[in-house]
Amino acid sequence: MSQARPLAFTAAGLSKSFDTVTAVDEVSFVVPAGKVAVLVGPPGAGKTTVLRLLLGQLTPTSGTASIGGPGSGAQRGRQVLGAVQTPRGLHPARTVREQLSVFAAAAGVSADRVDELLTLTRLDALADERTGTLPAGARTRTALAIALLGNPPLLLLDDPFDGLDQAETAWLVEYLHAHSRRGGTVLLTSRSLSAALPVADELIVLDRGKITYQGSPSRLRRNHPDRLLVRASSPIALATTLAAQGFTDAVMRPDGRLAVAEASLAQLESAASRARVQLTEITPEHIHPDQVLAALTQTTPAPSRYPAPNMYGMPR
Repeated sequence: MSQARPLAFTAAGLSKSFDTVTAVDEVSFVVPAGKVAVLVGPPGAGKTTVLRLLLGQLTPTSGTASIGGPGSGAQRGRQVLGAVQTPRGLHPARTVREQLSVFAAAAGVSADRVDELLTLTRLDALADERTGTLPAGARTRTALAIALLGNPPLLLLDDPFDGLDQAETAWLVEYLHAHSRRGGTVLLTSRSLSAALPVADELIVLDRGKITYQGSPSRLRRNHPDRLLVRASSPIALATTLAAQGFTDAVMRPDGRLAVAEASLAQLESAASRARVQLTEITPEHIHPDQVLAALTQTTPAPSRYPAPNMYGMPR
């Protein structure tokens, strides 16, 4: 039997109220070491508040929030936790290099590490630019470089995709995957489910402070699959034949079309032939991840700048 992974981040019955507003309401989750977990939800869902509770910047109204796992104790002076927060906390008059150098000196990190991180985060060409003049994506990468100065095993990242273009987003996704493969652990927040899916081992969806989904991307996909919308001479006969072949997720829409999940076009046509049913229209219905997020959070989906990952970023 494999040994259970130590827990890196834990919330148990976590709640936080500000006067009459409850920002976080009975939130519980664990993030095992070596995993990437994403807190997903619209603005105001409570994501940043959860991170601040974990960092000890806020005191819970009730429940507990803790950071532990490998590296939670002293590690020969090694930084244990790196955090990217909102706002980014950058001095607008300092250059990118100066900003990193100030934090490096405080952490006892060499100038070579500053140069290494400027290259890693693709900031070397902007090293002498003042942070106050940088676009949002470059400010996010500067904050990330600061968080990585001490090579910490644990990362808490608030909206790390903010302002990043597609190439920068792809780089960050690969970096976080590599970090977890090395045994590191990440808890990050995202306003977009389509941005979260390519990086997440575990999803924690928040809406108005409450968890509305918790689990793997693949399980979420099974709950919200793409479908084929079918007009048929006898949709009931077709649904019955499909069910006999193991395709039990077929739903009759108000317009009379049968919405079939999991079956391929060839399997659908084979079932129609067996049922002696004529198919008059077949239309694929692809569910964008941010439509799923809107359904989970009861919000209107904003146009996403992230392309929908194939198969929710996961195989079926």
